[in-house]
Amino acid sequence: MGGGRSKRRGPKDLSSTVLLDRRALWTENAVPGTTVYGESLRRFSGREHRRWDPNRSKLGAAMLRTQADPAELLPEQGTSVLYLGAGHGTSVSHLYDHVCGEQNRLGGRLVCVDLAPRCLRELTHMATNRPGLVPVLGDARKHDAWGVLLPRKVNWLFQDVAQAGQVDMFVRACRRFLSVNGQGLLSLKAASERWTGEGEAALFAGVEQHLLEAGFQVEESIELTGYEDNHRLYHVTMLEA
Repeated sequence: MGGGRSKRRGPKDLSSTVLLDRRALWTENAVPGTTVYGESLRRFSGREHRRWDPNRSKLGAAMLRTQADPAELLPEQGTSVLYLGAGHGTSVSHLYDHVCGEQNRLGGRLVCVDLAPRCLRELTHMATNRPGLVPVLGDARKHDAWGVLLPRKVNWLFQDVAQAGQVDMFVRACRRFLSVNGQGLLSLKAASERWTGEGEAALFAGVEQHLLEAGFQVEESIELTGYEDNHRLYHVTMLEA
């Protein structure tokens, strides 16, 4: 038997700005020399990247847990996307790296809606040197208050809103803003849903059935335990308007 060491494989390109290096995700830093939440910086092929911490990002966790190609969870670069429940901006910052790039060289647009003024202040600060990032103080359920910012339907929509009725909220948002064959991602927190007494597994199965009956194709239901306990991320395709 040969005794040589196996060569370490280089990072895998998920896009021109997102790398998977072993079990770590990295995005090319759109604001070189700066971090958003104290994440690690590292250079790949001479370009600075930020480590995408899956413990602070449900999208990042899902990309490491998916049984499919992680790139399938990402929107197309240079497009307009909608993020409901943007929070403090961890995932948003990495999405910006991917969708827009430095000084928005890719021509993308990232509309981020959140109800918390503190979160909006942090997103607004982030947007000062990230053209194309649009923070919105608003209720994810009240489309008429901010929907004018999206005159055309988008091909990618993410929802992370820990409120009762998350699934109905997601379905309504997709019907209003997501194009046919567009990709929708629902991050669902079990504890925020109405308790049925049947247990968490039954709740998650019921959510998947609800999405199917609402006219979506469920591409994958991704378990996030270990990164975000009691959470699951549903990746769906919009089949009809």
